[in-house]
Amino acid sequence: MLKGIPLDSPLYEVDEERGIEYRNCEAITGFFTIKNDVEDLLPEGLKPYSKPAQGGIWISHYSFSTVGEYHEYLTVIQVEDEQGDMGYYIPYIYVTNDSALAAGRELAGAPKKLANIGLVKEFDVVMGYLERPTGKRLVTFVMKPNTRAMGEMIDFILPKPTYLYSVRHLPPIKGKGGVTQLVKWYADIDFHTDPKGERVIFMGPGNITYDSPSVIDPVHKVEIDAFMTAIYFQFDMKLGFVDILREY
Repeated sequence: MLKGIPLDSPLYEVDEERGIEYRNCEAITGFFTIKNDVEDLLPEGLKPYSKPAQGGIWISHYSFSTVGEYHEYLTVIQVEDEQGDMGYYIPYIYVTNDSALAAGRELAGAPKKLANIGLVKEFDVVMGYLERPTGKRLVTFVMKPNTRAMGEMIDFILPKPTYLYSVRHLPPIKGKGGVTQLVKWYADIDFHTDPKGERVIFMGPGNITYDSPSVIDPVHKVEIDAFMTAIYFQFDMKLGFVDILREY
């Protein structure tokens, strides 16, 4: 088991072989081309997968996981690593659970912060939002899931497994003990299926707005150019670890 601290009552315990497990989850994700140059957001060892660069936003509710129930927000940039694999670098990620925050930061280097995150369904619309602090609306994502999403597009955007990248950083103390690493990990997503065996993935019109930019939480740095697709899906998932690709 991978354990956090305190050693006698760790904030998280993760089975290294099985990873972090999730059941009965739902999420919306929007995929878009990125307007600005993102090179300054990417660490050495990763490059944009396409030109123009593409990225996305993911807002989810995990009703059960082995690090607890929580909501999560991610901004991702689609990248290629030096092994030729496509995946997503995570410059910004927020959660509503201290165990998920600690495990993400300490094990994978995911730069998690606590925030107010919601995923709500009302009328014919699904809305996700990010606030930090509460009342300071950073992002609003709305979509209308009115059509089944099928075909190769979904498997390209969210392949099985979906590789993720982040930078794990332990600051040195008086020049000793510091480490900065590029970590490759993965999300293995199992979409729910309905009684007919079709995956529970819906697409429809949507848009993302950066309501109130903040220098404290600059998620708006990944500027949206052309909005490509919005999807809503229900799923189970496992997060696991691949390798440490670099030490800087």
